[in-house]
Amino acid sequence: MKPGPVILLLAVLIVLSGATYQVSEVDQVIVTQFGNPIGEAVTEAGLHFKVPFIQKTNYFDKRFLEWDGNPNQVPTKDKRFIWVDTYARWRIVDPLRFFERLRDERGAQSRLDDILDGETRNSVARYDLIEIVRSSNRNPDDVLVESEEEAAILEPIGMGRGEIALEILERSAVSTADFGIELLDLRLKRINYVEEVQQDVFARMIAERQRIAEEFRSEGQGEAARIGGERDRELQRIQSEAYREAEELRGVADGEATTIYGEAYSRDANFYAFTKSLETYEKTMDPNTVLILGTDNELLKYLEQPQ
Repeated sequence: MKPGPVILLLAVLIVLSGATYQVSEVDQVIVTQFGNPIGEAVTEAGLHFKVPFIQKTNYFDKRFLEWDGNPNQVPTKDKRFIWVDTYARWRIVDPLRFFERLRDERGAQSRLDDILDGETRNSVARYDLIEIVRSSNRNPDDVLVESEEEAAILEPIGMGRGEIALEILERSAVSTADFGIELLDLRLKRINYVEEVQQDVFARMIAERQRIAEEFRSEGQGEAARIGGERDRELQRIQSEAYREAEELRGVADGEATTIYGEAYSRDANFYAFTKSLETYEKTMDPNTVLILGTDNELLKYLEQPQ
C-alpha cells in the first residue's frame, strides 16, 4: 500500500475518534464549544457525535456523591463551645447549570463547604447543647437519676439532633438548588466539647462518679457493720445457750454423781471412807512429799492399822 492512502486512513480514523464520544450509565455529559455549552446535557448512555477538535466533552457523575465536612468549633445557644463534624450526600441534577456555575466537582465541594458549614453554624447557635446531643425525649421513670445534672439532661427537648440536621439540610438545599445540586441527606456524625471544656466536663464526671461510689461504699460499710453486729449478737446468744445447757448438764451429772456416792456410802460406809482416803493420798502425796503428822491423825489410820 502506498503511503498516501495510509496517511489518509489514519486521518479519517483520527477525525472519527474526535467526532464520537461514549456516555456510560453513570455519566452525564455537557458538550462545549470554545468553552461555552452547546445544547442540553447528554444523559442517555451510548455512542454520540460531536464536531471534532472544536467541541469538547465534560463528564459529570450521576451517582450519589459524598461531602465530608471539616470539624468546626461552634458555640451553642447556652454558650457551650463544641466541635461539630457533619457529613452529607448530594448529586448533580442539572448538569448544565452545574457546569455554568461551578464547572467541576472541586468547585462544588468548595461551595458546599461554605453553604453547609455556614448553615450548620447558624442552626447550632440557635439551640442549647442538650437539643443537639439528644435525639428524643426519655421517660424519667425509666432512668435512674443520681445527680442534678442528670436530672437536667432528662428535661424535655423541642427539636433534637435529627430535627436540627433536617433543618440544616432544608436550609442548605435552597442555596444548592441554584447550582444544579440536590442535597439528599445530612448528618451530624460527631459532636464533642472543645479541649478546654472537655477536661472540665471529664473532671465533673469523675467527681460525680466518685461521689456516687463513696455513697455506695458508705452504704456497704453500714450494711457490713449491721451484719457484723447481728453476727456478734447471734454468737453471744449461741454461747449463752451453750453455757446454760452445759451448766444444766453439769448440774444433772453432779446430782447423779451425788446420788451414786450416797448409795455407795449407804451400802458400806467403811469401804467408801477407805476409797476416799486413797483418793486423798493420791492427790496429796508423791515421792517427794514429806508429811509430819501425829499418830492419832485420821489421815493415817488406814496405814497404821491395815485390815
